[in-house]
Amino acid sequence: MSYLTDRKLAVGLGSAKQGTQHHWGMTVSSVGLLVLVPLFVFTFGPMLGQPHADVVAYFGRPFPAIVAALTFVVGFLHFKNGAQVLIEDYSDGFTRKALIVGVTCLSYAAAATGLYAIVRLAL
Repeated sequence: MSYLTDRKLAVGLGSAKQGTQHHWGMTVSSVGLLVLVPLFVFTFGPMLGQPHADVVAYFGRPFPAIVAALTFVVGFLHFKNGAQVLIEDYSDGFTRKALIVGVTCLSYAAAATGLYAIVRLAL
């Protein structure tokens, strides 16, 4: 017969050290994307199919370049955090660590590629 408390039974099963911080980060980034994605669609959409010179001139202005850059950064950070939660829920051990590192690298690489493209167009 074991006289273990509920706390003692739960030790080692995980803790809520950063759950609230992660939740608020995801909430803030989703609200930011709620504003940024329509702005991105309305600033990026008219440039589809336009000649290169027109696109360069358009993204040379600050507002479209900033909206596109913020959308890339916030979108890929939101993707990284959401994919990390998904991986933590459905995998464990070395696979979990490898997938989290892979998703983090993919997210940062995609955000950097998008920012590089915007900077090349804007300058």
